[in-house]
Amino acid sequence: MGNPDPLLAISDPEITYFHVVTDKRLDGLPALRALFESYRGRPLFDSYEMAEPKVQASGDTAVLTYTLVRHMGTATTRWNATQVYQRKKEGWRIIHSHWSATRPAEP
Repeated sequence: MGNPDPLLAISDPEITYFHVVTDKRLDGLPALRALFESYRGRPLFDSYEMAEPKVQASGDTAVLTYTLVRHMGTATTRWNATQVYQRKKEGWRIIHSHWSATRPAEP
């Protein structure tokens, strides 16, 4: 992650967050900030791709889904990502984020 500040800047104060590294849902920006601080300055990948992105919007809400293809050295991992955005007076904010590891490809 290295620098989580850009992502935190567009996260809503009431964000909810699911990830395999957490025991339960994180509620609110302070909880998300605490998690992200543990990764500050540590690169989580050399490069990445957002594969098959799809945005579904309705009014002031939009859902972004994609597969994050993460490259670190010779290893490649894939994560399913869902980000829910809501248009607020400050602009679009992430109100929910959910990450899950994809099932490994069969040989």
